[in-house]
Amino acid sequence: MKLKDNYLLLLILVCIAIFFVNLDAIYVNIMEARNFAEAREMINLNHWIFTTLNDEPRYEKPPLPTWLTAISMLLFGMKSLFALRLPAAIMGTLTVIFTYKLGLKFTAHRKFAFISGLIATTSFYILYSGRDGQWDIHTHAWMIMAIYGLYKVFTEESDRYKNAIISGILIGFSFLSKGPVSMYALLLPFLIAYGVVYRYRGFSRYWKPLILMLIIAFIVSASWSLYVYFFDTHAVSEITEKETGRWLDYNVRPFYYYWSFVIQSGIWTIPAFVGLLYPYLKNRVFNKPGYKFTLWWTLASVILLSIIPEKKSRYLLPVLIPMALNTGFYIEYLFRRFDMLPGKEKWVVYFNFILIAIIGLIFPIAGIIYFQDELLNIWPWFLVTSVCLFSIGVLILYYLKINRFKPVFYLTVWFIISIIFFGLPMARKIESNPDYTSIRKVDSYIEKDPMPLYEFKGFTPEIIWEYGKPIKVLWNGEEFEMPASRRFLLLATEGQEKEMREVFSGSQIEKIDEIDMNPVGNTHKERLFRDLYLITKKTEND
Repeated sequence: MKLKDNYLLLLILVCIAIFFVNLDAIYVNIMEARNFAEAREMINLNHWIFTTLNDEPRYEKPPLPTWLTAISMLLFGMKSLFALRLPAAIMGTLTVIFTYKLGLKFTAHRKFAFISGLIATTSFYILYSGRDGQWDIHTHAWMIMAIYGLYKVFTEESDRYKNAIISGILIGFSFLSKGPVSMYALLLPFLIAYGVVYRYRGFSRYWKPLILMLIIAFIVSASWSLYVYFFDTHAVSEITEKETGRWLDYNVRPFYYYWSFVIQSGIWTIPAFVGLLYPYLKNRVFNKPGYKFTLWWTLASVILLSIIPEKKSRYLLPVLIPMALNTGFYIEYLFRRFDMLPGKEKWVVYFNFILIAIIGLIFPIAGIIYFQDELLNIWPWFLVTSVCLFSIGVLILYYLKINRFKPVFYLTVWFIISIIFFGLPMARKIESNPDYTSIRKVDSYIEKDPMPLYEFKGFTPEIIWEYGKPIKVLWNGEEFEMPASRRFLLLATEGQEKEMREVFSGSQIEKIDEIDMNPVGNTHKERLFRDLYLITKKTEND
C-alpha cells in the first residue's frame, strides 16, 4: 500500500507533527504546575497513593495521569518539559487514532475516517490539550478507546466478552484520570445517540457482556478512591465537601454558555457549524444514519454539559470528538461535490478558507509590525514561518479558484503544522519579563545563612514547581502556625503585607527581595509575585 493510501499511518505522522514537535516551547501554566509538582512529590516523597501538592493532601483528582507523568519523569528527567508533557501528547494521539477507528467502524469509509481524524487533530482544544500537561485529554482518550470497544460489543458477534472486559478496564482508567467527567460528557451522550439512531438492536445477545463491563469498570474506578477514603477518611471528607460545593457555586454560568461550542474547534469553526445543519446535510451525506448518530452525540454532549452549573471553555473538549466526526461528513461531501456546487453553497466555503488564506498572506507584514522590537531575536523562525504561511495562503486561493477543494483542506492542516514547527519557537523569545526573578533565588540567601522558608498564607503552584520542593504554609485554614525558628524567611504577596506585619508585630521584619515569576512582561499577576522578608523574633534582650 502506498503511503498516500495508508490513512492510519499518515494520521499518526500528522499526530507526531501536531502533538510532539516543540512540546517544550510554552512556559508551564497553573494547571500543569499543580500536576507536575504532584508527580514530583510522588517520586521525591514517595506519595504514590496518598497524593500531595506542596506536601498537602490532593485527592481532588484521581492519580492515573500523575502516575504516567511521574514514570515519564523517572525515564527522561524531572526538568524536561518534553518528558512532562509526553503523556498528554500520547493521549492526544490515541484520541485521534480511535476517533478515526470509530469513524471507520460505523461507516466503513476510510477517507471519511481520515478526514475526521485530521479535523480532530487540528481542532483547537484537542490540539491544545494534547500539548498541555493537564488531565482532560487523559480521561477522554481512555473513554474514546472504551467507546470503540463498546461499539464492537453492540455490533459484532465475535469477542463480545473480550471487548467488554477491555472496555470496562478503559472506562475505569478514564475515571482514574478525572473522575466521572468523561462518563457524563462523552459516554452518556454516545449511549443516548446510539439508542436514538440504532435502537440497541439485538440487546438480548449482549446484555451479559455489558453487565460484566460495568462490574469491571466499577472495580477499577473505585479502587484508588476507596483505598484513600479508608486510610485517610478525614482529608477525603474535607476535600469532597469542598469540591461538591464548587460544582454548585464556582464558575457558575448560564445554561446557554456553551452554545458557541463550535468556536472551540478553532480553524474548523464554520465547517463545524455547517455540519450541524441537519436539514441542509441530511440528503447530501454518504451515510445518513452515521451522520444522525454523530449529530445526536454532539448535541447530547453539549446539552448535558449545559445542565451542570459550573462551566469552563475547556470542559467542551469531549464535544469536539463527536463534532470532528460530524464535521467530517460535511468535508467529505465537499470532497465529492465542491466543483459542482452552486454559488450559494460555495460562499460559506470561500469565506472560511479565504479568511485562513488572508491570515497567511498578511502574517509577514503584521508580524513585522507586532514583533518589531523582538525581530532580531526571532528573525530565522519568523522568516520561515512567514514563507510557509504566505505560500499556503497563495495555494489555498489558487485551488479555490480552480474549484479543487481537497488540496484546500490538506493545506489548512499544513497551516497548523507550520505554526507548530516554526511559529512556536518564537514564543519563548517574545514578551519575556525583563524583571523575572525565580523563586530559586531564595536558596542563595539560605546558603549564606541557613534558615527555613515559609509561605504566609496560601501557595502558588507555579512557584512550588519552580522551587523544586514544598514550601510550608503558615496559615492552616483556621490559624497561623508560628515557626519555631528564631530567624526565618517568609514569602507574602503585596496584598498580604498589612496582615503579615500585624501577625508578626512583635518581631523584626526586613524586606530583602522581590520574587517576580510573571513570564510575560506586559502582565502582572499578583499570585506570581512575592515579597521576600527576613523575620527575626525579638528576645528579652532586644
